[in-house]
Amino acid sequence: MVHSLLLEFMIIGILGVGSQWLSWRLRLPAIVVMSIAGLLAGPIFGIINPEQDFGDLYRPFISVAVAIILFEGSLNLDFKEVRGLGKPVFRIVTWGALISWLLGSLTAHYVAGLSWAVSFIIGGIFIVTGPTVILPLLRQSKLKPRPAKILKWEGIIVDPFGALLAVVAFEIISFISGVEQPTSLLFFLLAAIFAVILGAIFGKGIGWVFESGHIPEFLKSPVVVIAVIACFTIADEIAHETGLLAVTAMGMTLANMGISSIRDMRHFKENISVLLISTIFVMLTASLTRDTLMDVFDPNIIGYVLLMLFIVRPLSIFLSTWRTDLTNAEKLLVGWIAPRGIVALTVASYFGSVLAEEGFPDATIITSLTFALVFSTVCAHGFSIGWLAKKLKLSSEGNPGAIIVGSNQFSVTLAAIFKELDIPAIITDSSWSRLQKARKAGANFHHGEILSEQTEYSLDMTPYDFLISTTESDSYNALVSTTFVPTFGRNNVYRLSIQNRSGDNMDNITRTIGGRVLFTEKMGLEDLIQKINSGYVFRKTTITAQYDYDQYLRDRDKYAILLFILKASKRLEFYTEEMNIKPESGDVVVSLTPPSKEFNKIQKKLLEQRKEPNKNN
Repeated sequence: MVHSLLLEFMIIGILGVGSQWLSWRLRLPAIVVMSIAGLLAGPIFGIINPEQDFGDLYRPFISVAVAIILFEGSLNLDFKEVRGLGKPVFRIVTWGALISWLLGSLTAHYVAGLSWAVSFIIGGIFIVTGPTVILPLLRQSKLKPRPAKILKWEGIIVDPFGALLAVVAFEIISFISGVEQPTSLLFFLLAAIFAVILGAIFGKGIGWVFESGHIPEFLKSPVVVIAVIACFTIADEIAHETGLLAVTAMGMTLANMGISSIRDMRHFKENISVLLISTIFVMLTASLTRDTLMDVFDPNIIGYVLLMLFIVRPLSIFLSTWRTDLTNAEKLLVGWIAPRGIVALTVASYFGSVLAEEGFPDATIITSLTFALVFSTVCAHGFSIGWLAKKLKLSSEGNPGAIIVGSNQFSVTLAAIFKELDIPAIITDSSWSRLQKARKAGANFHHGEILSEQTEYSLDMTPYDFLISTTESDSYNALVSTTFVPTFGRNNVYRLSIQNRSGDNMDNITRTIGGRVLFTEKMGLEDLIQKINSGYVFRKTTITAQYDYDQYLRDRDKYAILLFILKASKRLEFYTEEMNIKPESGDVVVSLTPPSKEFNKIQKKLLEQRKEPNKNN
């Protein structure tokens, strides 16, 4: 057991962020890896026990972290996003939640053996999915936009309602048992309404002070964090569990105000959320006891989990989305994916202690039941979402694709070679005249300004892992690259080299601006187009055991430009001056190569034929 809180903080941070990195590296569900890390460090090896060691600070820290995570998720709930999905989303978060509550409560009573009182409280808690588990799964699985948006909206909106349903059920039970007066239930409902109004006021207020310039840029992110904590705390102090409703309303208000700072705010909050999710999941699982883990294997709990997975969730989705425009495949996927996360664990832990104090003997197994459902759903849904989406043809999974900004002769030819290699590619440009080249070549294209806020609704970026800016404006390329670095990652955003002859004067541009420079610093757009016009061709060369990369380098034309490598694993890697990689057997190297000697002879012969008529004249 670690006896230093500072050392324990370090261990939790390393385990959390390390789990995120390992899951990214091995393409595993991050929540699963974090849960396992927490179990190993906590109940299994007894290295840390955050709940015991942090004492009174443990629950407030968890609560504030959940509030920030939920706010970050609700910042993405722009109503423009659900055009055409309003009816299914509304039904799922209302009728679907109600059906899930009733069926879950009946299952808890008849299968898990809980009393009616505890069953209805548990049923309310378990309608939640939440951004802590849904958003990481969506990032990993690359679902098509419709099912992804439905799962995201459901997870974020239903999250606070699950806690509220549990509180309502508890208040009703307390009233029936004579513990509380009828006025307490009315007070709670009024407090919930107040929380929504409070969140909207906070959101409007933050948006106004940001847009009016009353807050400097360097203070905007800290101000938002403090405002979220204040909004959550005020509502939660008035009535427990209404704070989550308040921060959700605050985030949705900001998301739909159209303020200019919203993009930067989202990126900052997303970074904080990743850190908080990593930390909290390790803390929660590490705080479990061995007795709790052993109770998970109780036959009643196992039966309850199986029914929740295979009956309650699918049935609630199919019933609530009846006669909507969702396809059967979309209903099946949404009906299967419902991982529970941090909110379920924290709220269940709170009610477990409260119900035990009220004299409900079966409240002691609430934590075990909750962990069993959380861990089971996280594992089952985390490992199956990608496979099921592919089977149902609801996945954009495939070779890593590229968005090419700017339509010109080079970008159109690059898109053509991508198409030959079965790499998804789309050319986007704001000019119809420039897009004519792409249209004539049969390339996939999108008309619109890539920097416009509307682009995220009109252009599905899910299939694309890379962004390449190839316009004739160096400053625009740098701006596009810088804007999309947080979305695609610095290593996946590229721009062409600066054109010193006719482009902008950007010799002293800092290297922190813009993406990575493609190919070489000496090769700008004009140079590439000039080479294509002079007969240069895109050439694909497969590296084999007999013809290795060293041999290829010796044989290639000295004027050839190395463009990119399509790995045997279908991973795409572009050549840059910082690149330090050696292709292996099965990889395909693509280059822009000078015309062959035969091509030169044909060109020479054509020139001679053109000169002969002129001599005769």
